Amino acid sequence: MDKEELQRRTKRFGLDVIALIRNLPSDAASAHIARQLVRSGTGVGANYRHACRAKSKADFISKMSTVEEEADESLYWLQVLVDGRLVAQKAVDALLDEAEQLLRIVVASINTARGGSR
Repeated sequence: MDKEELQRRTKRFGLDVIALIRNLPSDAASAHIARQLVRSGTGVGANYRHACRAKSKADFISKMSTVEEEADESLYWLQVLVDGRLVAQKAVDALLDEAEQLLRIVVASINTARGGSR
């Protein structure tokens, strides 16, 4: 996958998270989760863009590690939405799948940049 395709996917992921958030119930728990999920979900794409401008391999690895953390945190909040019965599983299946795929891609990129696996 090339850089432009991954930039497109990470941006789309953030936009899809925003769309999901707009349909959450309006209670305190949902509002808290919504803030966290919007931050992490949009952070995936924003931080990937930063990684694309890395000044060195070490800088790239550091920035991609942040992308990894944001994708993993997004997975967590999506799971909390389902487990807390705030949304139906089928409402987030596509987002969960995309978050997992992005996470695998990012981890593979970090491992490649490191010259091996962790």
